[in-house]
Amino acid sequence: MRIPRIDDFDLYGKRVLLRVDINSPIDRSTRAIVDDNRLTKSLPTIRDLAAAGARLVLIAHQGDTLDYHNLVSLRGHASRLGDLLGRSVRFIDDVAGPAARQAVRDLGIGEILLLENLRFLTEEVSTFESAVKLTPTEMVETYLVRSLAPLFDLYVNDAFAAAHRNAPSMVAFQEVLPTAGGRLLMEEIDALSSVAEHPARPCLFLLGGLKISDAFGMMRKVLADGIADEVLTAGITGQIMLMAGGIRLGEPSERFIADRSLDAFVPEAVALLEQFPDHIRVPRDVAYDQDGTRREMAVADLPAPAAIVDIGEVTIDAYRQSIAGAATIFVNGPAGVYESAVGDRGTRELWTAVAAARGVSVIGGGDTVASARRFVDLDHIGFVSTGGGALIRYLSGQRLPLLEAMRRAAERPAML
Repeated sequence: MRIPRIDDFDLYGKRVLLRVDINSPIDRSTRAIVDDNRLTKSLPTIRDLAAAGARLVLIAHQGDTLDYHNLVSLRGHASRLGDLLGRSVRFIDDVAGPAARQAVRDLGIGEILLLENLRFLTEEVSTFESAVKLTPTEMVETYLVRSLAPLFDLYVNDAFAAAHRNAPSMVAFQEVLPTAGGRLLMEEIDALSSVAEHPARPCLFLLGGLKISDAFGMMRKVLADGIADEVLTAGITGQIMLMAGGIRLGEPSERFIADRSLDAFVPEAVALLEQFPDHIRVPRDVAYDQDGTRREMAVADLPAPAAIVDIGEVTIDAYRQSIAGAATIFVNGPAGVYESAVGDRGTRELWTAVAAARGVSVIGGGDTVASARRFVDLDHIGFVSTGGGALIRYLSGQRLPLLEAMRRAAERPAML
């Protein structure tokens, strides 16, 4: 799929609507942004559009009804973007009403305006998406699209992290406006397609963490399609694989897994081990927390008397060797309870190995990036995706509403 890029258009003097994803963690007490990674990632597209003379309007979301403590105004985001860009970013406390529309009309060449939080509109919250289920064509009649679309010459999407959202701001403007992909969106697609479609060999997937539905969704896809040459399992994913092999983990760990209904993944793990026995690596030893002290135990000696919190030293060494020899490395999820001094060794050592590896590394997901940032310089990682759910769905072969909308737009002739 060839998505038009912003360089394909004459932008000078044109009104450009740019959908970014600058949804950021918010401090509950101060309501201030505590991590501006996504704002920083959005800068190249914003800077280039403004430099080309576009009259640039940004739309974005922050928080949700299911994420209420992060549902705040974007006024602080405008201020932070201005600091990062070294120039003024105007803000108006209106999403698509008369004040917002007039501010769009009044915008000068090269000026930048951020409209208020999209999630202040019912049409843009996740519960509306799940309950109403509009098609992109039907979304053209939503308040947001019919209010803003007539004011613009071009719609640009740079919000890969929200690519799994079927919301008007993500998939409906493409129905009525010439459309282009922003710098970040195209970088995300290029990086992830290099993993999902034509990875350099050998291709290694390191899957850990607690969100094992993500790991299992990817694992079957990348193994069945021959994408992954080797899958290293750690975290709860690794523990589920051990259970699938008939290993008793110990009552504390098994209770933790059962209480969260994660044991439902054991049959899938059994099937994967039977189908791909030469491609899946499971832990050979583990670490458990004995009253605040790290203890290690070979898998053959399990069950453990306390909760398993990490992979052990033998597994760490074996996984390090695989990482060092890989040409493509994809990581999702930490190896253990990395927030704890008892459980952080595996995560620290494997991130150090990924950062030092000669192969191309790609990582993504909130907990994955947070754990990597804790132990290594992210500049030493090949590509850090802004996506969490979008990234997992892409690599699991699931549909992404944004990419489908961009594909439809690309198939229509659209010239400014």
